[in-house]
Amino acid sequence: MSRTSSRRPGRHRAGPAALLTVLLTATLAAAGCRDAPTAPTTIRIATGSPTAVYYAFGQSLAAILNRELPNVRASVVITAASAENVQLVGSGAAELGFTQADVLPASTAESPAVEAIARVYDDQLHLVTTGGGPVRTVADLRGRRVSVGASGSGTEITATRLLEVARLGGDEVRRERLGLDDSVAALRSGRIDAFFFSGGLPVRGIEELAWRSATRVVDLSEWTEPLRSRYGQVYVSRDIPRSVYGVDAVTTVANPNYLIVRANLPERLVREVTRLLMERRAELAAAHPAAGRMSPRSAIVTAPLPLHPGAAAWYRAAKP
Repeated sequence: MSRTSSRRPGRHRAGPAALLTVLLTATLAAAGCRDAPTAPTTIRIATGSPTAVYYAFGQSLAAILNRELPNVRASVVITAASAENVQLVGSGAAELGFTQADVLPASTAESPAVEAIARVYDDQLHLVTTGGGPVRTVADLRGRRVSVGASGSGTEITATRLLEVARLGGDEVRRERLGLDDSVAALRSGRIDAFFFSGGLPVRGIEELAWRSATRVVDLSEWTEPLRSRYGQVYVSRDIPRSVYGVDAVTTVANPNYLIVRANLPERLVREVTRLLMERRAELAAAHPAAGRMSPRSAIVTAPLPLHPGAAAWYRAAKP
């Protein structure tokens, strides 16, 4: 009588080789999970016109961050400049951005999502017209076609305030809202009589205009104190020497520029951005001379915005 197997059909005991295969597969799968690359950290830098300072500064900063911070992907965003940049950073549509101080709310409670990395340089307000034209003072703008800057720009805010203190508000000036490049083109074609633009020296678009045609930059020195009296102490007088554009030297109204950051960015990341901003000043200045005016000592003066904790930590360690 034959002996039958006691094992049930379909049930087999795994041998040593099979168990080893299962263990190796599980180990490799776990290792693959641990070694899977993390997603790159995106840093979008809100700038401005391609022929203005914010863009040149931002492009150079993005190149430095991409080169020196592992797993960071930095890029610039062309915008109307300051006011739009504050909105983009505050809403999370950008991580970094440049802005004039006079665009910022008087109270940080109005913009809790935005903090500062550094004060980077001062913007000078330019009032630009044709060399042989009738506009020699702000009063000469009455009734004329004038670009006050793109909607959402710091230029628009500063120029509008200046026109108000000069009693040229309302319909006293025929206003256009054009960015730098469009303002230059409109002035050259005769579609406008003058334009305002706020930027660090030199502004490339104005520099190119002065190379190609007779250009005048109007003196604005008499308007610094009225602006300070009405709108606050951020405004100061600064010279635009003849060497900048090859036109007569003037004194104009200036206010500080800040590099701002989304408040919820990690402290370690912001500390590294701050370090590179300060340690690579020579490289940034090669992209635009305005960047060379930064220093750790002046960078920490960012009222009304507080410094991001990561930026503050770097400055404390550097002891500017």
